[in-house]
Amino acid sequence: MNRSLLLQFTRQDLVDRHAGSSLGALWTLLLPLSQILIFSLVFSKIMGMKLHSMGMGPASEYSYSIYLIAGLLPWLAFANTINRCAGVYQEKAGLISKVQLSLMGLPLYIPVSESVLYAIGMSFFAIFLLAVGFPISWQWLWLPLLFALVMLVAFTVGLASAILNVFIRDTRELVGLVMQIAFWATPIVYVADMIDVSWHWLFDVNPMFHLISAFRRVIVEGQAPDALPLLMIAAVTALLLGCTVMVGRRLERDIRDFI
Repeated sequence: MNRSLLLQFTRQDLVDRHAGSSLGALWTLLLPLSQILIFSLVFSKIMGMKLHSMGMGPASEYSYSIYLIAGLLPWLAFANTINRCAGVYQEKAGLISKVQLSLMGLPLYIPVSESVLYAIGMSFFAIFLLAVGFPISWQWLWLPLLFALVMLVAFTVGLASAILNVFIRDTRELVGLVMQIAFWATPIVYVADMIDVSWHWLFDVNPMFHLISAFRRVIVEGQAPDALPLLMIAAVTALLLGCTVMVGRRLERDIRDFI
Protein backbone atom coordinates (compact mmCIF):
# COMPACT_ATOMS: atom_id res chain seq x y z
CA MET A 1 0.00 0.00 0.00
CA ASN A 2 1.44 3.39 -0.97
CA ARG A 3 1.84 6.20 1.55
CA SER A 4 -0.98 8.42 0.25
CA LEU A 5 -3.50 5.59 0.37
CA LEU A 6 -2.31 4.60 3.85
CA LEU A 7 -2.73 8.17 5.10
CA GLN A 8 -6.17 8.39 3.47
CA PHE A 9 -7.32 5.16 5.14
CA THR A 10 -5.90 6.30 8.48
CA ARG A 11 -7.61 9.68 8.30
CA GLN A 12 -10.90 8.08 7.30
CA ASP A 13 -10.62 5.57 10.13
CA LEU A 14 -10.10 8.31 12.71
CA VAL A 15 -13.00 10.34 11.32
CA ASP A 16 -15.39 7.38 10.99
CA ARG A 17 -14.96 6.37 14.64
CA HIS A 18 -17.22 9.20 15.76
CA ALA A 19 -19.10 9.96 12.55
CA GLY A 20 -22.61 11.19 13.25
CA SER A 21 -21.88 12.42 16.78
CA SER A 22 -22.29 16.09 17.63
CA LEU A 23 -18.65 16.59 18.61
CA GLY A 24 -17.30 14.44 15.80
CA ALA A 25 -13.52 14.17 15.65
CA LEU A 26 -13.23 16.11 18.92
CA TRP A 27 -13.96 12.81 20.68
CA THR A 28 -10.54 11.64 19.48
CA LEU A 29 -9.11 14.09 22.02
CA LEU A 30 -11.80 13.85 24.68
CA LEU A 31 -11.77 10.07 25.14
CA PRO A 32 -8.04 9.71 25.99
CA LEU A 33 -8.27 12.77 28.25
CA SER A 34 -11.28 11.34 30.08
CA GLN A 35 -9.48 8.02 30.58
CA ILE A 36 -6.53 9.74 32.27
CA LEU A 37 -8.79 11.83 34.50
CA ILE A 38 -11.08 8.94 35.46
CA PHE A 39 -8.24 6.57 36.34
CA SER A 40 -6.47 9.19 38.43
CA LEU A 41 -9.69 10.26 40.18
CA VAL A 42 -11.04 6.77 40.91
CA PHE A 43 -7.84 5.01 41.96
CA SER A 44 -6.01 7.90 43.63
CA LYS A 45 -8.71 10.13 45.10
CA ILE A 46 -11.69 7.82 45.69
CA MET A 47 -10.03 4.44 46.34
CA GLY A 48 -6.75 5.92 47.60
CA MET A 49 -4.65 3.18 46.01
CA LYS A 50 -0.88 3.67 46.29
CA LEU A 51 2.23 1.66 45.54
CA HIS A 52 4.38 2.37 48.56
CA SER A 53 7.29 0.40 47.10
CA MET A 54 7.56 2.94 44.28
CA GLY A 55 8.71 6.15 45.89
CA MET A 56 7.42 8.95 43.70
CA GLY A 57 7.97 11.94 45.95
CA PRO A 58 5.22 14.54 45.60
CA ALA A 59 3.36 12.30 43.12
CA SER A 60 3.14 9.33 45.54
CA GLU A 61 -0.60 9.91 45.95
CA TYR A 62 -0.97 9.03 42.26
CA SER A 63 1.54 6.16 42.25
CA TYR A 64 -0.95 3.44 41.32
CA SER A 65 -2.65 5.59 38.68
CA ILE A 66 0.73 6.33 37.08
CA TYR A 67 1.70 2.66 37.21
CA LEU A 68 -1.65 1.64 35.68
CA ILE A 69 -1.78 4.23 32.90
CA ALA A 70 1.85 3.64 31.88
CA GLY A 71 0.98 0.02 31.09
CA LEU A 72 -2.63 0.40 30.03
CA LEU A 73 -2.13 2.87 27.17
CA PRO A 74 0.22 0.63 25.14
CA TRP A 75 -1.91 -2.41 25.98
CA LEU A 76 -5.08 -0.78 24.63
CA ALA A 77 -3.32 0.11 21.39
CA PHE A 78 -1.98 -3.44 21.17
CA ALA A 79 -5.33 -5.13 21.84
CA ASN A 80 -7.33 -2.77 19.61
CA THR A 81 -4.93 -3.32 16.72
CA ILE A 82 -5.23 -7.10 16.93
CA ASN A 83 -9.01 -7.15 17.42
CA ARG A 84 -9.64 -4.75 14.56
CA CYS A 85 -7.18 -6.39 12.17
CA ALA A 86 -8.89 -9.75 12.69
CA GLY A 87 -12.01 -8.62 10.81
CA VAL A 88 -10.51 -6.12 8.39
CA TYR A 89 -10.97 -8.19 5.21
CA GLN A 90 -14.69 -8.67 5.85
CA GLU A 91 -15.14 -4.98 6.71
CA LYS A 92 -13.34 -3.89 3.53
CA ALA A 93 -14.81 -6.63 1.32
CA GLY A 94 -16.64 -4.14 -0.91
CA LEU A 95 -13.49 -2.11 -1.48
CA ILE A 96 -11.36 -5.20 -2.09
CA SER A 97 -13.77 -6.42 -4.76
CA LYS A 98 -13.60 -3.10 -6.64
CA VAL A 99 -9.99 -1.96 -6.19
CA GLN A 100 -6.79 -3.94 -6.64
CA LEU A 101 -5.18 -3.56 -3.22
CA SER A 102 -2.32 -5.34 -1.53
CA LEU A 103 -4.16 -7.51 0.97
CA MET A 104 -1.08 -7.90 3.14
CA GLY A 105 -0.65 -4.14 3.36
CA LEU A 106 -4.33 -3.25 3.75
CA PRO A 107 -4.51 -3.66 7.56
CA LEU A 108 -1.56 -1.28 8.05
CA TYR A 109 -3.84 1.71 8.54
CA ILE A 110 -5.11 0.17 11.78
CA PRO A 111 -1.80 0.26 13.74
CA VAL A 112 -1.12 3.72 12.28
CA SER A 113 -4.53 4.92 13.49
CA GLU A 114 -3.97 3.37 16.92
CA SER A 115 -0.55 5.03 17.05
CA VAL A 116 -2.17 8.43 16.60
CA LEU A 117 -4.55 7.73 19.47
CA TYR A 118 -1.69 6.48 21.64
CA ALA A 119 0.29 9.65 20.94
CA ILE A 120 -2.69 11.76 21.98
CA GLY A 121 -3.17 9.70 25.14
CA MET A 122 0.53 9.94 26.02
CA SER A 123 0.46 13.71 25.50
CA PHE A 124 -2.32 14.06 28.05
CA PHE A 125 -0.54 11.60 30.34
CA ALA A 126 2.65 13.69 30.19
CA ILE A 127 0.68 16.83 31.06
CA PHE A 128 -0.92 14.97 33.97
CA LEU A 129 2.49 13.80 35.25
CA LEU A 130 3.90 17.32 35.15
CA ALA A 131 0.80 18.64 36.89
CA VAL A 132 1.21 16.25 39.85
CA GLY A 133 4.95 16.86 40.11
CA PHE A 134 6.20 13.63 38.57
CA PRO A 135 9.48 14.01 36.64
CA ILE A 136 9.77 13.19 32.95
CA SER A 137 13.25 11.99 32.06
CA TRP A 138 15.25 11.76 28.84
CA GLN A 139 14.55 8.02 28.95
CA TRP A 140 11.19 8.86 27.39
CA LEU A 141 13.05 8.96 24.09
CA TRP A 142 12.84 5.16 24.24
CA LEU A 143 9.04 5.25 24.06
CA PRO A 144 8.63 5.60 20.26
CA LEU A 145 10.91 2.61 19.75
CA LEU A 146 9.09 0.55 22.37
CA PHE A 147 5.72 1.45 20.89
CA ALA A 148 6.90 0.59 17.39
CA LEU A 149 7.82 -2.86 18.69
CA VAL A 150 4.40 -3.23 20.31
CA MET A 151 2.75 -2.34 17.01
CA LEU A 152 5.00 -4.78 15.15
CA VAL A 153 3.87 -7.60 17.44
CA ALA A 154 0.23 -6.48 17.21
CA PHE A 155 0.28 -6.20 13.42
CA THR A 156 1.89 -9.64 13.07
CA VAL A 157 -0.75 -11.29 15.26
CA GLY A 158 -3.52 -9.20 13.70
CA LEU A 159 -2.52 -10.03 10.12
CA ALA A 160 -2.36 -13.75 10.90
CA SER A 161 -5.79 -13.49 12.56
CA ALA A 162 -7.21 -11.60 9.57
CA ILE A 163 -6.06 -14.30 7.14
CA LEU A 164 -7.37 -17.09 9.35
CA ASN A 165 -10.69 -15.30 9.89
CA VAL A 166 -11.39 -15.43 6.15
CA PHE A 167 -11.48 -19.23 6.25
CA ILE A 168 -12.62 -19.76 9.85
CA ARG A 169 -15.19 -17.08 10.65
CA ASP A 170 -15.11 -17.66 14.42
CA THR A 171 -11.49 -16.52 14.56
CA ARG A 172 -12.37 -12.90 15.34
CA GLU A 173 -14.48 -13.88 18.35
CA LEU A 174 -11.80 -16.29 19.52
CA VAL A 175 -9.18 -13.55 19.23
CA GLY A 176 -11.32 -11.30 21.43
CA LEU A 177 -11.53 -14.04 24.05
CA VAL A 178 -7.78 -14.69 23.92
CA MET A 179 -7.08 -10.97 24.33
CA GLN A 180 -9.20 -10.88 27.48
CA ILE A 181 -7.22 -13.78 28.93
CA ALA A 182 -3.95 -12.14 27.85
CA PHE A 183 -4.96 -8.93 29.63
CA TRP A 184 -5.15 -10.71 32.97
CA ALA A 185 -2.08 -12.81 32.20
CA THR A 186 -0.08 -9.59 31.88
CA PRO A 187 0.59 -7.42 34.97
CA ILE A 188 -1.31 -4.34 33.89
CA VAL A 189 -3.76 -3.71 36.73
CA TYR A 190 -1.67 -5.62 39.27
CA VAL A 191 2.00 -5.89 40.22
CA ALA A 192 3.87 -9.04 39.15
CA ASP A 193 5.15 -9.57 42.71
CA MET A 194 1.56 -10.23 43.83
CA ILE A 195 1.61 -13.52 41.89
CA ASP A 196 3.21 -16.62 43.40
CA VAL A 197 6.74 -17.18 42.10
CA SER A 198 5.75 -20.62 40.79
CA TRP A 199 3.64 -18.87 38.12
CA HIS A 200 6.27 -16.38 36.99
CA TRP A 201 7.29 -18.61 34.10
CA LEU A 202 4.10 -17.41 32.41
CA PHE A 203 5.49 -13.90 32.49
CA ASP A 204 8.81 -15.07 31.05
CA VAL A 205 7.12 -16.47 27.91
CA ASN A 206 4.69 -13.56 27.55
CA PRO A 207 6.18 -10.94 25.19
CA MET A 208 3.74 -8.28 26.39
CA PHE A 209 5.00 -8.70 29.94
CA HIS A 210 8.46 -7.68 28.81
CA LEU A 211 7.12 -4.83 26.67
CA ILE A 212 4.81 -3.42 29.35
CA SER A 213 7.64 -3.75 31.89
CA ALA A 214 9.87 -1.78 29.52
CA PHE A 215 7.31 1.03 29.30
CA ARG A 216 7.06 1.20 33.09
CA ARG A 217 10.81 1.07 33.51
CA VAL A 218 11.10 4.13 31.28
CA ILE A 219 8.08 6.09 32.54
CA VAL A 220 7.86 5.12 36.22
CA GLU A 221 11.50 4.39 37.07
CA GLY A 222 13.16 6.73 34.58
CA GLN A 223 15.59 4.04 33.44
CA ALA A 224 16.49 2.51 30.09
CA PRO A 225 14.68 -0.75 29.25
CA ASP A 226 16.36 -4.13 29.35
CA ALA A 227 17.52 -4.60 25.75
CA LEU A 228 17.94 -8.39 25.56
CA PRO A 229 14.28 -9.49 25.79
CA LEU A 230 13.26 -6.68 23.44
CA LEU A 231 15.80 -7.76 20.83
CA MET A 232 14.57 -11.34 21.10
CA ILE A 233 10.96 -10.24 20.70
CA ALA A 234 11.87 -8.10 17.68
CA ALA A 235 13.78 -10.93 15.99
CA VAL A 236 11.08 -13.56 16.54
CA THR A 237 8.30 -11.16 15.50
CA ALA A 238 10.11 -10.13 12.32
CA LEU A 239 10.53 -13.79 11.40
CA LEU A 240 6.87 -14.57 12.09
CA LEU A 241 5.72 -11.52 10.13
CA GLY A 242 7.80 -12.59 7.15
CA CYS A 243 6.28 -16.07 7.27
CA THR A 244 2.76 -14.64 7.64
CA VAL A 245 3.17 -12.33 4.65
CA MET A 246 4.61 -15.16 2.54
CA VAL A 247 1.68 -17.47 3.37
CA GLY A 248 -0.81 -14.62 2.90
CA ARG A 249 0.47 -13.81 -0.57
CA ARG A 250 0.13 -17.42 -1.62
CA LEU A 251 -3.45 -17.43 -0.33
CA GLU A 252 -4.37 -14.00 -1.71
CA ARG A 253 -6.53 -15.33 -4.55
CA ASP A 254 -8.37 -17.64 -2.14
CA ILE A 255 -8.86 -14.77 0.31
CA ARG A 256 -10.48 -12.64 -2.42
CA ASP A 257 -12.76 -15.53 -3.38
CA PHE A 258 -13.85 -16.31 0.18
CA ILE A 259 -14.69 -12.78 1.25
